[in-house]
Amino acid sequence: MAQTLAIQDYALLEDAECEARIQAAKAKLGDEVVILGHHYQRDEVFRHADFTGDSLKLSRQAAGSKAKYIVFCGVHFMAEVADILSRPEQISILPDLAAGCSMADMADLVKVEQCWRELGQILDVEATVTPVTYINSAADLKAFCGRHGGIVCTSSNAAQILEWAWARRDKVLFFPDQHLGRNTAYRMGIALSEMVVWQPGKPLGGLTREKILNAKLLLWQGHCSVHQMFRPEHVDQFLARYPETQVISHPECAFEVCQKSHYIGSTETILKTVRSAPSGSRWLVGTELNLVNRLRKEMKPKGVDVHFMSPMVCMCSTMFRIDPQHLAWVLENLVAGNVVNRILVPEESAHLARLALDRMLDLA
Repeated sequence: MAQTLAIQDYALLEDAECEARIQAAKAKLGDEVVILGHHYQRDEVFRHADFTGDSLKLSRQAAGSKAKYIVFCGVHFMAEVADILSRPEQISILPDLAAGCSMADMADLVKVEQCWRELGQILDVEATVTPVTYINSAADLKAFCGRHGGIVCTSSNAAQILEWAWARRDKVLFFPDQHLGRNTAYRMGIALSEMVVWQPGKPLGGLTREKILNAKLLLWQGHCSVHQMFRPEHVDQFLARYPETQVISHPECAFEVCQKSHYIGSTETILKTVRSAPSGSRWLVGTELNLVNRLRKEMKPKGVDVHFMSPMVCMCSTMFRIDPQHLAWVLENLVAGNVVNRILVPEESAHLARLALDRMLDLA
């Protein structure tokens, strides 16, 4: 094995040089490597991806590929899912270990287990509550759901997952994103009065015994730092200027934003809906900036105007840490026979997390 190449030697490289070196390394590695690019990734990295899409879709595509090395240009929980779902001989890599997810960090295992114990003081928690974690969460929380009869959901299948969960137990503990849970349940006919927000760190999550007993859905107090930037007044102001506009928002947006939207859906749904729009239509899109910018460029020649909802820049800053310099560093180390930044979920956690993921995949 050759000496590991140091990231410090790549930090000052120009993007153009990195691009040439990335392409050269990919050519040498061939089918041994697959690069995954999440929709929110910056263009300078996104263009090198073999597969693009949402995190679960990408992980499943990588697992079905011939590649030995899975380089996930996304964030930490995504690389964990890739490791969990991939074959034993495949190796999952995250180009920059600092690429995390602020939403995922809002619910950790210690806090969720504390919540579970406190709920157990009031009701038979194992018989009454199904834990549901959004895929945007750490592997140990997916394992927690696997251990307690729970399940994982995505922004595409959240309604189906909640229906499954309520068919088994009376209540759902939904984490880490309160907005996805609230928007989905409301569209299923669940009243806002049947939903409560669990505030980690407060006794009983800041709730009374009565509120917990009466709740059908306990929402973790978490959110996406990007989607929280979109406000209902952004929609109002845009529609006042262009009343013909169709508004489409990600379900991680606030309830008030989604209520003012004509369509609500995952990034894949947003792309599919806008791509099928007729020429001459105008769209206001509430999701991450890199995705919206690419969609705008794609649809402009087709006569479809795509606008970003917020007047402020809203990009996923943690995913932005994956840059051409880190990607070049990872790939050239693989060419040299070195694996850097491997993401390896401990087997016990991986087994339990896989149970929760398999419950979701079996429903599909």
